[in-house]
Amino acid sequence: MSSLDPERHNIALVVDDNPETLGMVSTALEENGITVLVARDGLTAIDLANRIRPDVILMDAVMPDPDGFETCRRLKSGPDATLAPIIFMTGLTEPEHIVKGLRSGGVDYITKPVMIEELLARITIHVMNAKMIRSAREALDTSGRSVMAFDGNGRPLWGSPKAQATLSALCDTGAPTLADNQQFRLWLRDCSALPASQIDLFSHGDLTIAFLGLASSREVLVKLNSGKAGSPARLLERAFSLTAREGEVLQWLSMGKTNRDIAQILSLSARTVNKHLEQVFQKMGVDNRTAAAVMADRVLNTE
Repeated sequence: MSSLDPERHNIALVVDDNPETLGMVSTALEENGITVLVARDGLTAIDLANRIRPDVILMDAVMPDPDGFETCRRLKSGPDATLAPIIFMTGLTEPEHIVKGLRSGGVDYITKPVMIEELLARITIHVMNAKMIRSAREALDTSGRSVMAFDGNGRPLWGSPKAQATLSALCDTGAPTLADNQQFRLWLRDCSALPASQIDLFSHGDLTIAFLGLASSREVLVKLNSGKAGSPARLLERAFSLTAREGEVLQWLSMGKTNRDIAQILSLSARTVNKHLEQVFQKMGVDNRTAAAVMADRVLNTE
């Protein structure tokens, strides 16, 4: 079988405490053009994965503490979770073990003895899929979308590189994590249960967090805005020479809110919102809300 990518060497991290398995799998992968790293325990695997960023991880389940399942969970948790697909490669064959492996973050489960051709075929598919996902997340940053996905308990599941950097910078300041913020968890619950028009922005330290929608897996998708340069409304106020109230109205307009929604959020009458928008459109040099929203979004996404 040919190499996964003729333009570069893909890197596989093989995690197993059995020297014979390590040797057999490593030799087979290297013969097919894959660079191999090996780890005999979970902690070493986590360290290597964080430093080297492999393209795929082959994980034995039965190892000294932490076992493969716990190692997988650690690798797949947090804002810096590895994007590499984790394929379990183990002698545990019961359905409960397969389910446990997939729930811990694995994408596939191969039972020993390992059939090399089958293993290579599965590696190829999962590495290609992972690269497409990585490209899609990088594209979010390119378009100015700093997007994160959270579960219902406030734990970050994945994010675009820019969003991950923003969240990591917040952690570096010593501020409490979002997962520890009860109000944030309540806000996420509202995001899962209420119409988008009823979800306000959430502020956390220097971050302003806007609800984007729910993924099919019920992940809550949000957009992160750093508050270091000012709130979104203040940014719009400066960019288009608006009043403070006009900046707030434009901010909510850019988030897809209707005039009625904006009136309720800002405790204004619908007529007052209309008057503010007339002034906003005039100052921005546009004649409709779609054009105004596009221009506002461009300003907010370049900060």
